[in-house]
Amino acid sequence: MSLWSNYFVAKTIEEAIAALSEKPEESCLVAGGTDLLLDLQQGPHKPVDTLVDVSQIAELSVVEIRGETLFIGAGVPVNVLAQSDLVKEHAQGVTEACRLIGGPQVRNNATLGGNVAHALPAADGMISMVAMNAVAEIASMDGVRQEPILDLFLGPGKSALRPQKDILKGFSISLHKNGQSSAFKRIMKPRGVALPILNMAIWLDREKDIIKNIRIAVGPAGPVPQRASALEQRARGQILNSELLSELGKMVPESFSFRSSAQRSGAAYRYDLCEVLLEDLLKTVWQRAEEKEKL
Repeated sequence: MSLWSNYFVAKTIEEAIAALSEKPEESCLVAGGTDLLLDLQQGPHKPVDTLVDVSQIAELSVVEIRGETLFIGAGVPVNVLAQSDLVKEHAQGVTEACRLIGGPQVRNNATLGGNVAHALPAADGMISMVAMNAVAEIASMDGVRQEPILDLFLGPGKSALRPQKDILKGFSISLHKNGQSSAFKRIMKPRGVALPILNMAIWLDREKDIIKNIRIAVGPAGPVPQRASALEQRARGQILNSELLSELGKMVPESFSFRSSAQRSGAAYRYDLCEVLLEDLLKTVWQRAEEKEKL
């Protein structure tokens, strides 16, 4: 049985929206297809009549400065992002996350837009984008709207994007300023399932010896990506020293709800890893921010 009957390659967003509207209950967007095609083959996604390919839409494939923000098109392959000087300058944590996604073949096709469309709560790219406080730009027949990235996740595999109506154009991230930095790291099993035991991204705004502002994203720590708001609140206005690191580490158990998983390891182990990863990343962004503050 064929997984689809028709395949339409859209050249513009308007063409894609029109193609979706022809059979709104039987059409589906595809870009890199690294998640969708597997879902279609293995059963989680029912067969569709028409696949609307948006990978040739130029507007979805740009990485550029727009005013005070860096715009990352939803259709840009993560391998391009991993090598982009603009992304590294303004969102180093995103660069580091993109370099760790899958293998070379996956990175050449996978997109951050696909992470959102499939509502992957622990995807490396999404955790880094949450820490960067990214804003999504979405097109539909009703026009273009903007949504905070966290608002697009409703649960595992459940996106707020309307499948037959919305097209994710891309993401906007505030441009880097002196004293700011970001970083991403993850811990994985050495062999076997290519899923992180834990991943984390931090964005920091440093003013001399004070943490002026901070955003911490951790996954998988729930059904949707999330920020560590309690840790962030405690760290703001503080000096990063051993006392603060110890206090933040002690707050980890009350800040996250890790569960045991046959694929990702036991909950107790992940709490311990989270403390180690948190301290490591905080030291990394603190040092990077100091170096950039001097520029």
